[in-house]
Amino acid sequence: MKEKIELSLCDVLALTKTPAERVTSLFELMQDHGQSFYDEAVTQLEHALQAAHLAKQSHATMEQITAALLHDIGHFLMDEHDEQNQFLAEDWQHETVGAQQLDPFFGKAVTEPIILHVPAKRYLCTVNADYFNGLSRASQRSFELQGGLMTDAEIAEFELNPFHHTAVLLRRWDDGAKVKELKVPGLQEYHKEVVSCLEHA
Repeated sequence: MKEKIELSLCDVLALTKTPAERVTSLFELMQDHGQSFYDEAVTQLEHALQAAHLAKQSHATMEQITAALLHDIGHFLMDEHDEQNQFLAEDWQHETVGAQQLDPFFGKAVTEPIILHVPAKRYLCTVNADYFNGLSRASQRSFELQGGLMTDAEIAEFELNPFHHTAVLLRRWDDGAKVKELKVPGLQEYHKEVVSCLEHA
């Protein structure tokens, strides 16, 4: 059995550092560990940057922009590839891993949309029959592993969460953040927002 979590944000975001230094360390981790491919078109880092760019273009809050940038941080912290460098045929719940690792440092306005962005895909597929057809092939493949269509009870529970609207927004940005060779600002564009979210957590 492979070890799931290979890196810990407790080390990267050590409390002995200033908020700015902690974000710099986080961005260094993302730069170093974000070069594997997310799907057929973009790397993990490119996907994160495109999602954050879409959030910023949408005039999102700093918490929403930070959530968009960090929504797949669980992928950065785990080696989910097999010997052929393909994603494993099992769900390691990157959204839960990411949110749990971020929880000591960020407030719920950042972590809750992150943990909900996979349920948001299931939700949208359930309430909108056409939504599934617009997903990337990689996202379609992972859909059943992540639970498939929601039950009525799951829909009701999702809609009761105060962050479910932001989670749906994040899901839309996630879906749009898979454009090959798209030029968007780099990590430093978001340093101020992420530092602010750390300081106000």
